Order: sequence, then C-alpha cells, then structure tokens
Amino acid sequence: MILPGATLGVLGGGQLGRMFTLAAHSMGYHVVVLDPDPHSPAGRIAGQHIQAGYTDHAGLQMLGDECAAVTTEFENVPADSLEYLEKFCPVRPHAGAVRIAQDRIHEKTFFQQHDLATASFTPIYEAGDLEDAFAELTPPLLLKTATMGYDGKGQARVDTLAQAEAAYARLGGTNCILEEIIELACEVSVIVARSIDGHMISYPVGENRHVNGILDTTLVPARIDTAISERAIDMTGRLATALDYCGVLAAEFFVTTAGTLLINEMATRPHNSGHYTVDACVTSQFAQQVRCMCGLPPGASDLLTPVVMTNLLGDIWSDGAPAWEHILNEPYAHLHLYGKHVARPGRKMGHFNCLSGNVDSALQAATRIRSRLDF
Repeated sequence: MILPGATLGVLGGGQLGRMFTLAAHSMGYHVVVLDPDPHSPAGRIAGQHIQAGYTDHAGLQMLGDECAAVTTEFENVPADSLEYLEKFCPVRPHAGAVRIAQDRIHEKTFFQQHDLATASFTPIYEAGDLEDAFAELTPPLLLKTATMGYDGKGQARVDTLAQAEAAYARLGGTNCILEEIIELACEVSVIVARSIDGHMISYPVGENRHVNGILDTTLVPARIDTAISERAIDMTGRLATALDYCGVLAAEFFVTTAGTLLINEMATRPHNSGHYTVDACVTSQFAQQVRCMCGLPPGASDLLTPVVMTNLLGDIWSDGAPAWEHILNEPYAHLHLYGKHVARPGRKMGHFNCLSGNVDSALQAATRIRSRLDF
C-alpha cells in the first residue's frame, strides 16, 4: 500500500488532473503533474509542475523518480511514454490498457473478442477499403478516425460511397472505422473502480445527453430498465477484468430502440459523466483513482441522492463572466470551475451538479439554472 504522505504523479494537467489533485491532497498525498502547458489547471495547484512534453524522457524520468505511483488523466498520452515510466515506478492503469483505448480499431476489436456487442463496423486503412465496407454495412453510417477523435471531432456522417470518399479525404486519409448509425433510445455510461488485486465496485448507470457531439448532461440514476442497467454494469466489469485493469474505467453504451445494449467506447481514466460522484456519492471517482493506484481497496460507491450534472462550455463566456449567482443561490446546486485561462466555444470550463429527491426534479432545477445562465 502507498499511504498518505507519499507523492503521486499524474500525466496531464487538465480538469481531470485538477480534480484528481484536489482529491489526493484531501487524502494527504503530494502530487506532481507533468504537462507542457505552463497554465495547466492541475499544474497550478499541484505541489510540483514538471513543464515537459509527454515524450520528454528527462521529464518522464523526473516524474518517475519523484513518485510512488503515476496515473494519467487522458488516454491520448502516448502509451510508449507510460511504458517508459514503468521502469521507474508503478503506472496504473498499465500502458497496455491505455494503448487499446487510443485506437478505435483496436478498441472495438477487443470488445468483440471478449463478447461485448458493438454496432457493426469495418476498419478502413485506405480509400479502397470503403467500397467493400459499403457492401457489408447498411447506411446511414459514421466514418470515424481511429485515433485522436473526441467530443464529436474526427467523424462524419456518410450516406453514399461518394460522401465517404470525400469525408475520408477531409479526415486526412488516416485509419478510420466505418460504423452503422444506431436507432437510439438513449446513451448511458458506467464507471467502475478496480483495485490491483481485482476488487471492483461500480457506480450507478448514468444517462447521457450530448449536444454537437459533446456531453451536455448526465442524469443519475439513468431512467432505463433495471435489466439493461445490470447488463451494462456486468459488461463494464467484464471489460475491466479482460484488461487486467487497475484504476477508474468508464464505458459508454448505446441503448437501441429495440432494447439492445451496445458498447461504444471506453475511457481509461475518470470520465466527464462521472463528475456527479463528487457531490452525490460516498466516494468520488477521483478519490477512487487515488485509492486504486495506491493499492487500496475501492471506497463505497453508493448514490446518496439523485443528481444531474451539466457541463459549462466556453460559449457562455461570450459577454464576460457568467452570472454565477444563478447557481450559487440554489441550495442543492454545486458549482465546479476548472481554472482555465481562456474560454472558447465548445471548451469545457466547468460543470454544476443539481441534487434532489428524484432525478426528474434534479433535471428541472438544472434546466431552470441553464435558462438563467442564457446558454
């Protein structure tokens, strides 16, 4: 076990790293952040900020030498860098799990190899693969880059082969997947925490709403059939076990109009849809990340109250700072800002959680606050 007083490291200095650092500090740990941005939200509050690139071996060795264990706040940190860090200290989750999550082709193939149902898809390695893919799949389809796509970026809807060829060129002719679009009832996510010895807990299923490809709100508990919730939790647990995972893992699912559950993607870190856990659960997802990387058992994940999490994007800063009193005057609303210097449209600047006796009244409160903030 790595106990309070030790130093923990995190690769990445964004909002997830910041919330990890806050949780670690409250538990008595010191934190070192490695991030190239001199103004990174996590770097500004950590005990030490190593301002270096993610492939900088000198910076990585400094981090490894300083820390009892290291984690990552986003999956696009090069897996090779995590492997290099493993020479100096434990890295949790391990590089192999992160490497799978970094490539949609590897990720979805891994899902299918472990009997986790996905939407029908075909890998695209070159433009010539598109014609055969259209023969196998039923439009409408989504063309998605295999790497570096997030929040709706790196993808395009295509209904014809000509559209797919044009979109493939626009996306840079890189490796992609072509995937059938699903008739959705809703999208949900599950977050689990798994310790180094395989002890695992799950949080309640969250119901997610997206706007322009970016997560907008998460409602917990999800308003879906109990059997579907149990199946989603079971599939996420099986995924974590198959990865031999240690840490916090999120899995996103499609619930089809026919009642089928399909896994869409995973995140090898705390997840935006789990921000509600900070105010509404016994143990937050960030405290779980600390516990798991330190060889401690996961904390209890009980939901203390229904909750709706709402993202705050840079769009609402267009006329200056938003009128925060609309959130702060609400006794059951909790504001979380990420300390980012520049607000841009579509950039996640913070979130707020609305607690209530049931999820519908929590959603009403969140909607009322949104209208006053003039989204």
